[in-house]
Amino acid sequence: MKALVPVKRVIDYNVKPRVKADGSGVDLANVKMSMNPFDEIAVEEAIRLKEAGSVSEIVAVSIGPAKAQETLRTALAMGADSAVLVETDETVEPLAVAKILKAVAGEVEPGLIILGKQAIDDDANQTGQMLAALMDLPQGTFASKVEVEGDHVSVTREVDGGLETVKLSLPAIVTTDLRLNEPRYASLPNIMKAKKKPLETKTPADYGVDIAPRLKTLTVAEPPVRQAGVKVADVDELVAKLKNMGVA
Repeated sequence: MKALVPVKRVIDYNVKPRVKADGSGVDLANVKMSMNPFDEIAVEEAIRLKEAGSVSEIVAVSIGPAKAQETLRTALAMGADSAVLVETDETVEPLAVAKILKAVAGEVEPGLIILGKQAIDDDANQTGQMLAALMDLPQGTFASKVEVEGDHVSVTREVDGGLETVKLSLPAIVTTDLRLNEPRYASLPNIMKAKKKPLETKTPADYGVDIAPRLKTLTVAEPPVRQAGVKVADVDELVAKLKNMGVA
């Protein structure tokens, strides 16, 4: 069974994003970029399934600029077998991403598509669900445990009341949560081997997908600076301050 793992190039999670002076978006100039952490978990889980004998081949795919090849090489160094870059310099919304992934899946024919539940740049949490709808496949979201059992996959997911386990017939789509695993570091020998692994480059036009945006960003602004706290002597003073602030 093949596993298809979409990965996204985003601002590194250790970097504090800066808003452009004109408020048109986030400044990406000279900013460290890396693989979306949730997608990194997805790559790790696919590798573990391969090590367990449930998956025979892992194909990583990314949609973005030419520099997204670095992200795919990271996935290859971790253990993916091959990669596909759908190259575009435009911002691609979740629906267009799902349409492209559907087309890629049509070529790869994976038994399992596993991806991060959301990307940390837009936090949309939409692509996996949209892809499942477009492909008419069962989905298990927010996975904290994944077990392949013959022609089914069991996905344990966190819900408000505790844990829920769903059993999905393959092929299926799984989105990963933070508690699923701890991604491995790519070793130097594997990083060198990744340079020789196949990486195919395509464009959205190759798949006949229109990536024209359907949403318009009006303005982007920094969150307001948090005000300093104050100490009060007793409950009466607390209530008085809250009233003056219009809270109570």
